[in-house]
Amino acid sequence: MNRLSAFNSPLLLGFDHFEQLLDRVAKSANDGYPPYNIERVAADGLRITLAVAGFSREDLEISTEDNQLIVRGRQHDDEERVYVHRGIAARQFQRSFVLAEGIEIASASLDNGLLHIDLVRPQPEIVSRVINITAGPPVGDGRLSVAAGPKED
Repeated sequence: MNRLSAFNSPLLLGFDHFEQLLDRVAKSANDGYPPYNIERVAADGLRITLAVAGFSREDLEISTEDNQLIVRGRQHDDEERVYVHRGIAARQFQRSFVLAEGIEIASASLDNGLLHIDLVRPQPEIVSRVINITAGPPVGDGRLSVAAGPKED
Protein backbone atom coordinates (compact mmCIF):
# COMPACT_ATOMS: atom_id res chain seq x y z
CA MET A 1 0.00 0.00 0.00
CA ASN A 2 1.40 3.37 -0.98
CA ARG A 3 1.25 6.12 1.56
CA LEU A 4 0.09 9.52 0.38
CA SER A 5 2.11 12.45 1.59
CA ALA A 6 1.43 16.15 1.67
CA PHE A 7 5.02 16.64 0.51
CA ASN A 8 4.64 14.73 -2.80
CA SER A 9 3.97 17.90 -4.78
CA PRO A 10 6.67 18.79 -7.30
CA LEU A 11 6.44 22.34 -5.97
CA LEU A 12 7.68 21.23 -2.54
CA LEU A 13 11.27 20.23 -3.18
CA GLY A 14 13.66 19.67 -0.30
CA PHE A 15 11.05 18.87 2.36
CA ASP A 16 12.12 15.23 2.75
CA HIS A 17 13.38 15.82 6.29
CA PHE A 18 9.90 17.04 7.36
CA GLU A 19 8.34 13.87 6.00
CA GLN A 20 10.91 11.73 7.82
CA LEU A 21 10.27 13.68 11.02
CA LEU A 22 6.51 13.10 10.75
CA ASP A 23 7.12 9.38 10.16
CA ARG A 24 9.27 9.15 13.30
CA VAL A 25 6.66 10.96 15.38
CA ALA A 26 3.88 8.68 14.13
CA LYS A 27 5.96 5.56 14.76
CA SER A 28 6.90 6.54 18.31
CA ALA A 29 3.28 7.47 19.15
CA ASN A 30 2.07 3.93 18.44
CA ASP A 31 3.77 2.32 21.44
CA GLY A 32 2.14 3.23 24.74
CA TYR A 33 4.91 2.08 27.10
CA PRO A 34 6.02 3.69 29.27
CA PRO A 35 3.23 6.20 29.83
CA TYR A 36 4.34 9.81 30.12
CA ASN A 37 3.22 13.37 30.84
CA ILE A 38 4.53 16.61 29.41
CA GLU A 39 3.92 19.71 31.49
CA ARG A 40 4.88 23.36 31.27
CA VAL A 41 6.80 24.27 34.44
CA ALA A 42 7.87 27.79 33.43
CA ALA A 43 7.46 30.22 30.56
CA ASP A 44 10.57 28.71 28.96
CA GLY A 45 10.55 25.26 30.59
CA LEU A 46 8.94 21.87 30.08
CA ARG A 47 9.09 18.65 32.08
CA ILE A 48 8.63 15.18 30.64
CA THR A 49 7.68 12.61 33.27
CA LEU A 50 7.84 8.90 32.40
CA ALA A 51 6.40 6.15 34.62
CA VAL A 52 9.33 3.71 34.85
CA ALA A 53 8.47 1.72 37.98
CA GLY A 54 10.91 -1.12 38.55
CA PHE A 55 13.78 0.53 36.68
CA SER A 56 16.86 1.77 38.52
CA ARG A 57 19.10 4.62 37.36
CA GLU A 58 21.52 2.06 35.95
CA ASP A 59 18.72 0.53 33.82
CA LEU A 60 17.91 3.87 32.12
CA GLU A 61 19.73 5.84 29.44
CA ILE A 62 18.88 9.30 28.11
CA SER A 63 20.51 10.54 24.91
CA THR A 64 19.97 12.95 22.06
CA GLU A 65 20.39 12.20 18.38
CA ASP A 66 19.84 15.01 15.90
CA ASN A 67 16.74 16.74 17.23
CA GLN A 68 15.39 13.73 19.15
CA LEU A 69 15.44 12.98 22.86
CA ILE A 70 15.66 9.20 23.30
CA VAL A 71 14.95 7.42 26.58
CA ARG A 72 15.89 3.74 26.76
CA GLY A 73 15.23 1.29 29.55
CA ARG A 74 16.47 -2.25 30.00
CA GLN A 75 15.98 -4.25 33.18
CA HIS A 76 18.49 -6.92 34.03
CA ASP A 77 17.05 -10.23 35.21
CA ASP A 78 18.09 -11.40 38.64
CA GLU A 79 19.00 -15.08 38.23
CA GLU A 80 18.94 -15.60 42.02
CA ARG A 81 15.18 -15.09 42.21
CA VAL A 82 12.85 -18.03 41.72
CA TYR A 83 9.38 -16.89 40.68
CA VAL A 84 6.26 -18.88 41.49
CA HIS A 85 4.28 -16.35 39.41
CA ARG A 86 5.76 -13.53 37.35
CA GLY A 87 3.14 -10.91 36.54
CA ILE A 88 5.50 -7.94 36.31
CA ALA A 89 7.36 -8.27 33.07
CA ALA A 90 10.95 -7.09 32.85
CA ARG A 91 10.72 -5.45 29.47
CA GLN A 92 12.88 -3.02 27.62
CA PHE A 93 11.63 0.14 25.98
CA GLN A 94 12.66 3.06 23.85
CA ARG A 95 10.66 6.28 23.85
CA SER A 96 11.54 9.15 21.50
CA PHE A 97 10.53 12.80 21.63
CA VAL A 98 11.16 15.24 18.80
CA LEU A 99 12.67 18.45 20.17
CA ALA A 100 12.13 21.87 18.65
CA GLU A 101 15.16 23.85 17.55
CA GLY A 102 16.97 25.39 20.53
CA ILE A 103 15.49 23.15 23.26
CA GLU A 104 18.12 21.99 25.76
CA ILE A 105 18.01 19.27 28.41
CA ALA A 106 18.56 20.90 31.79
CA SER A 107 18.42 17.87 34.10
CA ALA A 108 17.01 14.40 34.71
CA SER A 109 16.04 12.75 37.98
CA LEU A 110 14.45 9.49 39.11
CA ASP A 111 12.03 9.70 42.03
CA ASN A 112 9.62 6.97 43.22
CA GLY A 113 9.46 5.27 39.82
CA LEU A 114 9.03 8.51 37.88
CA LEU A 115 11.75 9.76 35.56
CA HIS A 116 11.63 13.56 35.27
CA ILE A 117 13.44 15.23 32.37
CA ASP A 118 13.52 19.04 32.49
CA LEU A 119 13.85 20.94 29.23
CA VAL A 120 14.49 24.65 28.71
CA ARG A 121 14.42 26.97 25.74
CA PRO A 122 17.09 29.59 26.38
CA GLN A 123 15.98 33.09 25.52
CA PRO A 124 17.93 34.40 22.56
CA GLU A 125 20.36 37.24 23.18
CA ILE A 126 19.15 40.56 21.93
CA VAL A 127 21.82 41.88 19.62
CA SER A 128 21.78 45.60 19.06
CA ARG A 129 24.13 47.62 16.93
CA VAL A 130 24.62 51.34 16.51
CA ILE A 131 25.02 52.46 12.91
CA ASN A 132 27.18 55.53 12.32
CA ILE A 133 25.64 58.28 10.24
CA THR A 134 28.03 60.06 7.92
CA ALA A 135 27.63 63.54 6.51
CA GLY A 136 27.50 64.20 2.79
CA PRO A 137 26.12 62.31 -0.18
CA PRO A 138 25.93 58.51 -0.08
CA VAL A 139 28.87 56.66 -1.52
CA GLY A 140 27.90 54.82 -4.74
CA ASP A 141 24.30 54.23 -5.72
CA GLY A 142 23.45 52.20 -2.61
CA ARG A 143 23.66 48.85 -4.39
CA LEU A 144 26.28 46.22 -3.87
CA SER A 145 28.51 45.79 -6.86
CA VAL A 146 30.38 42.71 -7.99
CA ALA A 147 33.90 43.27 -9.22
CA ALA A 148 34.20 42.29 -12.86
CA GLY A 149 37.20 40.56 -14.29
CA PRO A 150 39.44 42.10 -16.96
CA LYS A 151 37.72 43.08 -20.17
CA GLU A 152 38.54 41.12 -23.27
CA ASP A 153 39.15 43.05 -26.48
